[in-house]
Parts: sequence; structure tokens; C-alpha cells
Amino acid sequence: MSDNPGDAKLELKQASKEVKESENVAEKYSAMTESRNSDMPMNEDLPVSPTAFFNAVPTHKPVKKQIQFVEDKQEFSRFPTKAGRRSLSRSISQSSTDSYGSAASYTDSSDDEISPREKTQLNSKGSGDFCVKNIKQAEFGRREIEIAEQDMSALISLRKRAQGEKPLSGAKIVGCTHITAQTAVLIETLVALGAQCRWTACNIYSTQNEVAAALSEIGVAVFAWKGESEDDFWWCIDKCVNLEGWQANMILDDGGDLTHWVYKKYPNVFKKIRGIVEESVTGVHRLYQLSKAGKLCVPAMNVNDSVTKQKFDNLYCCRESILDGLKRTTDVMFGGKQVVVCGYGEVGKGCTAALKAMGSIVYVTEIDPICALQACMDGFRLVKLNEVIRQVDVIITCTGNKSVVTRDQLDRMKNGSIVCNMGHSNTEIDVASLRTPELTWERVRSQVDHVIWPDGKRVILLAEGRLLNLSCSTVPTFVLSITATTQALALIELYNAPEGRYKQDVYLLPKKMDEYVASLHLPTFDAHLTELSEEQAKYLGLNKNGPFKPNYYRY
Repeated sequence: MSDNPGDAKLELKQASKEVKESENVAEKYSAMTESRNSDMPMNEDLPVSPTAFFNAVPTHKPVKKQIQFVEDKQEFSRFPTKAGRRSLSRSISQSSTDSYGSAASYTDSSDDEISPREKTQLNSKGSGDFCVKNIKQAEFGRREIEIAEQDMSALISLRKRAQGEKPLSGAKIVGCTHITAQTAVLIETLVALGAQCRWTACNIYSTQNEVAAALSEIGVAVFAWKGESEDDFWWCIDKCVNLEGWQANMILDDGGDLTHWVYKKYPNVFKKIRGIVEESVTGVHRLYQLSKAGKLCVPAMNVNDSVTKQKFDNLYCCRESILDGLKRTTDVMFGGKQVVVCGYGEVGKGCTAALKAMGSIVYVTEIDPICALQACMDGFRLVKLNEVIRQVDVIITCTGNKSVVTRDQLDRMKNGSIVCNMGHSNTEIDVASLRTPELTWERVRSQVDHVIWPDGKRVILLAEGRLLNLSCSTVPTFVLSITATTQALALIELYNAPEGRYKQDVYLLPKKMDEYVASLHLPTFDAHLTELSEEQAKYLGLNKNGPFKPNYYRY
């Protein structure tokens, strides 16, 4: 301000005038805001921009016009009514299922309380030969299948190459696997190759409801939905097998439950089966038991021990999906956590590699000295579970065995520990022993239970001891393409094999087929195989087109 009193007076008068003009602008701006139509531009008819207006107001002079807040706060301050709380709880529960389920759920909440067995549903062709959660989800399921097809180019290539010949024409395949978008691509491939298919789920939690609906819409008889009871599970298997005028001649199984059911309940059907394809450790073990007892009256293909299943699905799939399943269900941080992985087969190797890379302290339990030595050489400490049970944060079973984690060990685990299973069967963790009156079960998320001891200790149990990755998350589509292609080729081989090639026994997939499956997936990586010269092939004693390794070779 100037030292001249006259100049100072003039400047003060000018400042007062500016403040008054600013206040007039503020009042005009506020009035216009209150009356403005919603689609009028924000700066229309304003003498100055909002930014310029606020800059023009002196900091020592507060603006008289204040922003008025809505006085009616009942939307936020009132507690919901009893019905409202119930509705809120339901919406939270549904969103939890959506977020942490094996795939996005499109289920109409009005159908949640009605068992699919009690509903009458028809697809667009008027057929009701299926039982799924909601046939109206078919459109969403079709999108899931189309997405999966983009990363299963090898299976699509096989479909295109062979659908003209229809190598499965006349095949009536009954299947019991995880019903996911990737499985749907396999099923539709089998149909394109001439097969008739009826399908059910091998796991009560892994079914993607919208995918089951999409398959039912195109005429595949699917009996499965996410969250089946034990009774529902066996009912669905029976509905797949027991249909008047239709008799299965091929079985594709995952876990052996379907094979066991047909063998026990429909022995006449079982004797007429032309071949069984099994892809799990548990199911293969059951097949070998039947064979050893002389009760396996049909040839079976052990896909689980094929190279393309063991070295890709079991190893790489589990390496990626173990972290996904644990993160989605528990939000656990892996760095510094003490984890025990029970079993160091291909599944255990995949799980430990992922956890080690995330900074976990990983222990391994193993019964096989060769696998145990591998674990030691890979830098893991080999222990007995009882030695570390009181200090570990996470236990993951990967053995295919039973009672790997017992009630006594669960009693000694520390508060907040996580227990889960990456093997096929739900027998690895002694879950049945936890269903006793003194323990409280609290469902906190879809497939996440807190089991609470009388002293307040709680153990977090995932998927009730069932397969974690397919029950609680998703698995990499590309890896499943490898397994699905192997399964398709095994079915084609058994169905078309001349009489006498396969006896009533369990067989491995021929090495040549393993190599063919791998070759179909190489173009995805723009990979180029080196070819043997005639001289090199002769030197090694090989056919230059393969197979390149003997059946006993271990990769």
C-alpha cells in the first residue's frame, strides 16, 4: 500500500469495490447453480470462470454465500429395517460368491433357495434332459467358452483336422470332470468329432453354472451345479448313466467316482464299455486296484501319468493357481509366511516353486526318498509335519493320500492358520473329525470356513478340504488345453483301436501321442523344432519323425 494517505484511501476504496463485485458474482453463480437445468454447460453465462472467481476473493474476506448440504441424512444415518438387513446380508453374500467363486456368477438370486432338482427347465429346443442352476445363464456361459477357445488353439486345431473323419462317430461318452469353460471346449470338440455326450461334475464346488447352462442349451445333457450336496453329487452321476434307450460305451473320468458308480450299480453297462480314460492320481489308483483284483473288464488309459499331463497340468498349472486360490480366499501375504507342502510330486513342486518365489519359508513332507532328495536339492527343508505343526502358518496337501493332516495335528495348529488341499480327493485333510459339537463352524466367504475351538482359536479351512484351485479360483486355460487334447486323443485311440490291441488293463498314452500333443501347442510360442537328418536319426536309432524318447524316459 502507498505511503500517501490519499493514495491509500483510493486503494482501499478500490479493494472494497472489488470485494463487493466478487460477492455479487458469488451470489449470481450460486443462484444460477440452483436453477440450472442439468444439461446446461457449467460455464454458460458466467462473467468469469469458477477458478477466476475464487481467485478474485480476498483471503481476509469470507464469502457470505455458503454451500448448503442436504439436511435429510436418513439414507445414511438410519439403521436398515429387519427386512433391509436381510436383503443387505443376502447381497453381500451373493457378491462374496461372485468375487471368490471359480468364475463370475450370473445366478438370479431369486433362484438361490430352490434346488435345481426341484425346478423344471427347458432349453430353446424344448429339451429338459439336463439339470443345471439356471438355463437362462446360457448366453453368459457361451461368452466364457468363446474366451477359453482363444487360448486353446491346439484343441481347436484338432477339432478342425478330425471333424471331417468323425473318429468318434457312434461313441456315447459319459464324463465326470470339472465343468469349466475349458472343459466345455473339450466336450464340444468331442461332439464335433461325432460323439454323444452326457456330463456331470467331479467336484461339488468347481462347476461354472453359466458354462453348464451353455452346454445344456446346445443339447449336451449336463447334470451339475456349484454347491451340490453329497446326495446331489451321486444323483447327478446316476442321471448321466441311467437313461432309457441310451447306453454309454466310453467313460472320461476325473477321480474315479463315475467309474466306481457304473462298476457297482450298473455292472452290465460296465462290461460293455469300450474304454475308460482317467486323469487323476486318485482315479488311476482305483483303476489299478480293480486291475489287480481281476475286476477291470475293460481297457483303461492312465492319462495322469502321461508326460503332457504330469509335466504341464500338474506342475505349471499348480505353480500359478495355488497363489490365485489362496489370495482370492484369504488375502494372505506370502512373504515371510511359514508354509508346509505335503508331497513333492509334480503338484508339490509347482506349489513350492510359487511360494518360494513370493518369499515364503517353505517346508516339505515326503515319503518317497527320491522326491525327498529332490526337495532337499531344490533348497527346501524336509520335515515331519509334527515337527513344525505348532509354528506354521499354512498347510497345503498334495499327496493323493488320506489322513495326511489329522485332527490331533489340527488341534495343535496356531490361531489363524490356513489349511487347504491341492490333491483331487477330499480325504487328505481329516475334515470329518472337525464336525463335532465342541467346534464351531463359521462361513466367512464362499468356500472359506473358520473352525473355532472352545478356547477361541480358529483355523481357516478352504473348500472344506476339496481341491483348492478349481473350487476357489480359476486355472490357466493354456495348460488345460494340453490336458484336454491328451484326453481327446486317448478317447479316439481307445474307441478306434482294433480288437486285441488293448487288454483288460491300465495303459499309458503312447509316447508318440504325447509328442503330438506338445507339437500342437508350439505354434503359440512361434517355436520352431529342429529336424534330425537321416544320418543323425540313424546314429540315434530313431525314426526322424519320432517318438524321440522311450516310454521309460523320465523328463
